[in-house]
Amino acid sequence: MEALADLALILSDYGPLAAIKAFMYRGGPVLWWLAGLVAVFWVLALERIWYFAVTFQQEQQVWVQQWLQRTDKVSWYAQAQRTRWLDEAEQKLKCHLPMLKLIVMLFPMLGLLGTVTGMISVFDVISLQGSAEPRLMASGISMATLPTMAGMVAALIGMFVFSRLNSVSEKRLVHLERLMRTSATVTA
Repeated sequence: MEALADLALILSDYGPLAAIKAFMYRGGPVLWWLAGLVAVFWVLALERIWYFAVTFQQEQQVWVQQWLQRTDKVSWYAQAQRTRWLDEAEQKLKCHLPMLKLIVMLFPMLGLLGTVTGMISVFDVISLQGSAEPRLMASGISMATLPTMAGMVAALIGMFVFSRLNSVSEKRLVHLERLMRTSATVTA
């Protein structure tokens, strides 16, 4: 057990983990919050990708099979059942998408919060030292710019991922509706 702890300590001091650790340290505490929010975003996005690729395919087969097994497809009750299944599919397809959109909107806000906290650090250094010594202000400026950059990068990637997930969700719903509509017109 101690060997694993020693290995983790060695790896954290060298290589990519050390670079990430240094980057996070220079960005200040807001950058850690941003990293946590990015992790939540990716957990939700990967859950949606898994749902679209695996779970929805299985559910779609069940809904279409149930629709095809019906003898009556044109009555009001049959159409109401079809609409209920389509509404259920839409609700399941759109699950977590509003949360992903909210998180994407929060990325640049956290970046701006990092800018503000970094500039406050710069002003604290100026007020304590009484002069604008560039070396003393460098850490505060770094703390101001890194979260902003990270927030913008996360927002750009997040907007792309969100728009793709939203588009896939719409396409899957339209496809399901066509499958059920085609089935209704073939037997009618």
